[in-house]
This record gives sequence, structure tokens and C-alpha cells, in this order.
Amino acid sequence: MVATPIGNLADVTLRALHVLQMADTVACEDTRHTQSLLRAYGIDKNTSQLLAVHQHNEAEAAQNVVQRLQQGQRVAYVSDAGTPGVSDPGARLVAAVQAAGLRALPLPGASSITTALSVAGAVAHSAEHGGFVFVGFLPVKNAERASTIAQLAGEPRCVVLLEAPHRIGELAQALAVLGERTVTLARELTKQFEEVVTQPAQALTAWLEGAPQRSRGEFVVLLHPVPVAADDGESLRVLRLLLAELPLKTAVRLAAEITGTSRNVLYDTALTWKKGEEG
Repeated sequence: MVATPIGNLADVTLRALHVLQMADTVACEDTRHTQSLLRAYGIDKNTSQLLAVHQHNEAEAAQNVVQRLQQGQRVAYVSDAGTPGVSDPGARLVAAVQAAGLRALPLPGASSITTALSVAGAVAHSAEHGGFVFVGFLPVKNAERASTIAQLAGEPRCVVLLEAPHRIGELAQALAVLGERTVTLARELTKQFEEVVTQPAQALTAWLEGAPQRSRGEFVVLLHPVPVAADDGESLRVLRLLLAELPLKTAVRLAAEITGTSRNVLYDTALTWKKGEEG
């Protein structure tokens, strides 16, 4: 399983080039795209050495890979960009190879997920809410997407989403319900027009509409961890008492005035409690 660059061709690893050169078969998501990639590195493979393994034929094509491995061939698999088997095809291929008693070897490299995380400052290191959750692409239908976002609103850890350029506007509008929750948009990573911006969820649509090019390119969308008010023995007690008697926004405003704790932090904490009760 060979990771390939997500944009900048210089991000390929020396090990990847060696393995692709030595491979008897290069299984890939798109044979034309991969042929162009290989030629960019001076690697020459004929058509018979390229095998299409994509989301529509992965189960059947995986058996072809297994057969080639059983014949003693060296097979490398690449997706169109990045690390295969995460949001791209490859997982079913690996499962089939392992089920046949054969080994699947990882060759690490570029990944849009970890690339975006490295510059977003979005992964908390607390024992309770550390790490991140990878969700990938949300449902296309509005109702299903809204339902998923409502569930994610109660997730205190960093959430990683992916989105295509023709749907990023719809996603931004759907995320607006998260209000002040911090969101990082990373687009065109490692490419000429790479851009990483951090905004409150409710401001994403306005930012995207600020310039036509902002909606172009593939997106990694990071929902930052939900700030949780420190349990100082006072602010959370006050917030809980007020929530029992008042609407959420009113309770948050009064709790902030009484305790001096950030209104945004208290609001996010109350929202997390509410989602937990609904769940």
C-alpha cells in the first residue's frame, strides 16, 4: 500500500519510488492518472502492468491482485493521491489479501488528513478529550447531513471531515448551526494555491463567498475541540442550576456574568450536556 503525493510531486518518498519501480503490477484507482504519475518520476510501466482497482470494482479486482500475488508477483497499490485505504479505495483490497493468508505492507507518506491537522492546532492533548475523530465525507442529502452534524455537535474531540469543491458551500451552510465553534478549512494542500483558514462555523459561508477561488480544490474541514469550562466548583454548578430553570442562552449569559467564565466556553459546555442528554 503505497502513499503518493496529494499535490506536490516532490512529496513522494524514496521508498515509494523504489517499490513502484520494482513492482510487477501497479494496482491503482485510475490507470491513466497513475501512468502520468509514474512517467513524472521516470518509471515506465506498460498497460498490462497497470490494474484498475477502484470503488466500483474493488471486491472483484482484489481477487485478481490475490492471484497475481500467489503467482509470485510484486504488487503495489496506489490511490489517486495520498494514503490508500482511508477515504480512498484500498481497505477491501487489504482485507482480501489478508484473508488469502498474504501480507499487506504499508509504505507511509502523504495524507491530506495529517497534513491539515499539523497546521490547524486543532488536536487537544487532554486525557479526556484528546485525539481526533475521522468522519470523512458527510451524507449528500440535506436531512441526513444535518442529522450527522447534530450528532457531531456533541463530539468534544477534533472532528475531521472531507469535502469536494462543488459541495463545500452546502457544507459550510450546514455547519453554521455550530455557531462559534472553531473550524479550519484547508484547501489545495501542497499545491500552488494552498490555503488554510480558521473561522467560527457561522462565518464560513461569508468567507467562501468572499472570493470565487475559495471554493476551488479539495477540502479538509476540521471542527476544533469543544471548549469545556474547567470544573472550578462554581461555574459549572451555577450553569447547571440556571439551565434547570432557564433557556440555554439566558442561562449561559447569566452564568458568564456571575462567574466571569467565557460565555462561548459555557455555551459550548451547555450544548455538549444537552446533546449528551438527547443521545
